Amino acid sequence: MKHIIPVIAVASVLTLGAWTPVFAEEENEEIVQMSSLPEAVQKTIKNKAGSSEIEKIEKKTEEGKTVYEAVVNKSGKEWSIEVDANGKFLKQYEESKEKEQGEKREMAIAAGLAGSDTPLAPRL
Repeated sequence: MKHIIPVIAVASVLTLGAWTPVFAEEENEEIVQMSSLPEAVQKTIKNKAGSSEIEKIEKKTEEGKTVYEAVVNKSGKEWSIEVDANGKFLKQYEESKEKEQGEKREMAIAAGLAGSDTPLAPRL
């Protein structure tokens, strides 16, 4: 019995580690300057950011497509604005909330409950 708990702990860590590549949302992420972006992308980002400070812009590949993500500071909170390579607005979200949702998704999948309304509970 005293050997079962360490074995379960090691198995859990290895299982969670195996899911890491599944959750790698971005590929080839790089910081870019506004001046290097296509004109349509610049226009959309500036329009959506309004008077908020643009902290950084990242160019990344998601599902084989180029996406630009501008992180802006709105009233002390970080928001992301995503735009495709043609300047089409894709989505806007609060950074901390997106991270929380991603962590919950990872936990649900690791627990075998993805897509379920069942609250996460420790397995015994």
